[in-house]
Amino acid sequence: MRQESDALGAKPLPEGALYGIHTLRAVENFPVSGQRLFPEFLRAFALVKAACALANQETGHLDALRAEAIVAACREVADGRHDAQFPVDPFQGGAGTSTNMNVNEVVANRALELLGRAPGDYAFLSPLGHVNLHQSTNDTFPTALRVAALWLLKDLEAETARLQEAFQTKEAAFAHVVKVGRTELMDAVPLTLGMEFGAFAEALSRDRWRIFKCRERIKQVPLGGTAIGTGLGAPRDFIFRAAEHLRTLTGLPVSRAENLIDATANADPFVEVSGILSAFAANLLKISSDLRLLASGPATGIGEITLPALQAGSSIMPGKVNPVIPECVGQVALRVMANHQALTLAAGLGQLQINQFMPLLAHSLLESLRLLVQAARLFTDKCLAGITAGEARCRELVEKSHALATVLVPALGYAAVSRLLAEADAAGRPLAEHLAAKGMLAPEDAAALLAPKRMRKLGYETQDYACLRQAEGEKGDASGGRGGSSPPDPLEGGERGWE
Repeated sequence: MRQESDALGAKPLPEGALYGIHTLRAVENFPVSGQRLFPEFLRAFALVKAACALANQETGHLDALRAEAIVAACREVADGRHDAQFPVDPFQGGAGTSTNMNVNEVVANRALELLGRAPGDYAFLSPLGHVNLHQSTNDTFPTALRVAALWLLKDLEAETARLQEAFQTKEAAFAHVVKVGRTELMDAVPLTLGMEFGAFAEALSRDRWRIFKCRERIKQVPLGGTAIGTGLGAPRDFIFRAAEHLRTLTGLPVSRAENLIDATANADPFVEVSGILSAFAANLLKISSDLRLLASGPATGIGEITLPALQAGSSIMPGKVNPVIPECVGQVALRVMANHQALTLAAGLGQLQINQFMPLLAHSLLESLRLLVQAARLFTDKCLAGITAGEARCRELVEKSHALATVLVPALGYAAVSRLLAEADAAGRPLAEHLAAKGMLAPEDAAALLAPKRMRKLGYETQDYACLRQAEGEKGDASGGRGGSSPPDPLEGGERGWE
């Protein structure tokens, strides 16, 4: 074991530890959640340190030997080779200082090893004097957060596109399946199952666009601003070069913020990004809930679609299969919404030139991004790909419902159709059968009025009702007694085209 000292005293470090005394104190001070920093954040932070080392070398503030060792150590951290060396809890005081020091110490000690020296030989290569040279937690932490978020937003955009395309595939596959639409969970008018899935796809297309566009909001980084954005403590040439190196190392179009004080003090761009994630979560919650409803039962529920069977659903009820992927997606959506609330409050509670709640803000944003990436992938691969239509069930429910009644309202009027429905219910038969018995509508014509092509057609035309005939004794009363100041129905009288 080695021993390190700081302004508060000395402490022994565990054998094999690349972190140092500042990290150890943070571990002792913040045993809060048992969680660790996200790997994307560690990768981003390491590349921020590498970019600063290259800028310091280029400007003559760091010799080549130390700079190259620091960059090599940073690359190892970015590759995930030292994840176990980052034990700091994400929920920490100090606006992220503990995370910054954890990175500084691991990079410094690994660089020392690469140079053939022992960890802790800070007289030769120091976490603060060399790795953190011309930097502050207040510019490196939010810069690393932006980089990590940009990577994850790119992944999320790709997964959202796949999910949208999966719904579009089902939209085409189900275009011929007529079903009952529902409002307030009650039978409404008919549509096709393809239309229903097409509406899901359209909502996701908006999410895809919003996710793509919001990346613009966090491309400007505060790197070089040091403590409060004035750049005090960093040479001018370093400030201009650090972001350029970061752009090269990350492959992202990042640039130095024009107003570094603003970029250091204000966190509203993160709120905007999180708000877009919350909107996506709202769509996922709605869609996953709808799919559960449509697949419910299946014998005693709606049962219009069948979800893939992935696992046994009960320890006591044999044969029960639950909609586990939509349920998982729904839970992710709720978590993302909760994270947005926490992040919004954290951003608003920042004070003066720095936000002391940056650790909470960072963890909330990155957790939401990671959850949404995985949830969208699972939704596509384990749910959407295997959904099938219950065509017979959809047809059965259409025939049992009053869907045909609404279709007939433009021709017969609300009151007349209501009367016919009451007659059909009293006779104990579907409306189509009742109309056929009265000689008003042949079965094949009723089917034509509910055909998929009519569902996809925007509005109706007069000739759509040419098949309709009035029952004997009801001529002249097809409007159902509509009167008063209502405008004349263009389909009434001889213009209807039926006898």
